[in-house]
Amino acid sequence: MDVAQILAFNVALLVAMASPGPALLVLTHTALSAGRVRALWTGCGLACVAALWTLAALLGLEALFTLFPAAYGVMKTAGALYLIYIARATWRSARAPLADAPQVSARGAFRRGAAINLLNPKSVLFSAGVLVVIFPPDLGVGAVAFITLNHLAVEIAVYALLVTALARPGARRAYVGAKTWLDRVCAVVLGGLGLRLLAERAP
Repeated sequence: MDVAQILAFNVALLVAMASPGPALLVLTHTALSAGRVRALWTGCGLACVAALWTLAALLGLEALFTLFPAAYGVMKTAGALYLIYIARATWRSARAPLADAPQVSARGAFRRGAAINLLNPKSVLFSAGVLVVIFPPDLGVGAVAFITLNHLAVEIAVYALLVTALARPGARRAYVGAKTWLDRVCAVVLGGLGLRLLAERAP
């Protein structure tokens, strides 16, 4: 393992994080609706589980999904239903003023972020594909730990920067002015992602 491989992994990770998906959508909505602190906790939940998926991929967990496709199906279904649940809650609270909307605790925000990535088995398959291409096989314990911690640090840093930008007063004022429609768009997209995940076949 060398610096070029770590840089290549980080570039692939940044591209994946920037692509539209439930993690980015939930984090953005949390930053606008619940503020910086709750969004940071959501980002920490997302980052911790994403790093754990990378660790799992390094340890060969994706092979279990090949051997036991039912396990992949169960996780995929649970993840899809969770996204639909969040979509439903977001839609129902769309018309409520921001002050009256249900507020999640810091612990709840962390759990929500963690659940979004924990119930997405595609994450470990993505990590496995990237890792196989970039890193040599049979990495040592130190290299595995470094890659995992590097992933965690990159995700937390990126999410912190994004949350700081989104939680600024100007962004929140714009959100409040269009809360009903923005929440409904967020709900539709999350629900659509959940339905798409539900319809996908196991790899």
